[in-house]
Amino acid sequence: MEALFGYVATNRLSPKRDSNQANPRGTNVGPSSQICILDARKSQNIAIVIKSLTISRKEILDVLMEGRGLNAETLEKLARIAPTEEEQSQILEYSGDPTRLADAECFLYHILKAVPTAFTRLNAMLFRYNYDLEILNLKESLRTLELGCKELRTRGLFMKLLEAILKAGNRMNAGTSRGNAQAFNLSSLRKLSDVRSSDGKTTLLHFVVEEVVRSEGKRCVINTNHSLSRSSSQNHNRNLSSENLKPKEDREKEYMMLGLPMVGGISAEFSNVKKAAAIDYDSFAGTCSALTTRVAEIRELVIQRENNGGGRFVREMKAFLQAAEEELTVMREQQKKCDGKRKTVTTSLGTSSANSPPRNPVRFPILPKNFMSGNSRSTNSDADNDF
Repeated sequence: MEALFGYVATNRLSPKRDSNQANPRGTNVGPSSQICILDARKSQNIAIVIKSLTISRKEILDVLMEGRGLNAETLEKLARIAPTEEEQSQILEYSGDPTRLADAECFLYHILKAVPTAFTRLNAMLFRYNYDLEILNLKESLRTLELGCKELRTRGLFMKLLEAILKAGNRMNAGTSRGNAQAFNLSSLRKLSDVRSSDGKTTLLHFVVEEVVRSEGKRCVINTNHSLSRSSSQNHNRNLSSENLKPKEDREKEYMMLGLPMVGGISAEFSNVKKAAAIDYDSFAGTCSALTTRVAEIRELVIQRENNGGGRFVREMKAFLQAAEEELTVMREQQKKCDGKRKTVTTSLGTSSANSPPRNPVRFPILPKNFMSGNSRSTNSDADNDF
């Protein structure tokens, strides 16, 4: 260890030897050990990092004054060896011969004596180096959330599915305070596959999906006939007559056949919703807040240095801070808008009822086939469905 890393235990002195045996001529031999101020292991680790640097101490001091010039790897290494405030004070209070200090302490002593805020500056430069990637990731997350909210608001078929769920809940809760609700608790969506029909042959989830499939298939047939009527009213009448002559069972099969691909492809319409669902919103919001806090801390450092005469470091960081502060201000505003959209979508899809007592799963009756024929939603009550 000593040969490879120059490790010497704290305050370890060379073994005392008999002066007559060690030095027959009687001259004084001074101690050869170095002085460690830091913990021995930490001093050793810092010394290893220092030896791995490809830049001299003088070059580091020049960079600290200039505010630029180090790559990310070197900045990260230097940030890792930053002493605590207590350790900085101990090193700066050392009044002995600097050449007696161990490698780590000697390096820190000369750096801190020349630039007391050395490691604060290094951290500021490292933050500036990583800022572009951080803000890029933040912008991508924000864009994904905005597009996801837009998809939820504008995809009509998805809203029809939710409307069908609302109608089913109102029908099942008919005659109660929940029977004419305007919205439902989103947690109820998880219960759709648990609620079974009276005969136990299907679930509410399957029923709702089949109703929407049938409704979309019927709408497709009507639109097709309407398009044909533009070319010839005679053909239109013939098509209507032909459609009405079909057995009801055949018509239902046709509706299902036409509507199934439309409903089955709904997931393809929500590519950004899927991406947005993978984003931890609290982490996303925390990143914006953390970047803002770090910029404010660096601004304080710049103000302090500016009051002491400024310098190239201050000018360099001020240019970065001005751009970052403007960018983060815009990001915070966009985040607020996105949060508002997120809450609006949540409210429009269903509002939670904190005071509603939990209910056990129930069985629903066989609902009529004209279940999806209504064109308007119930709007006479603020009650929430909770199936």
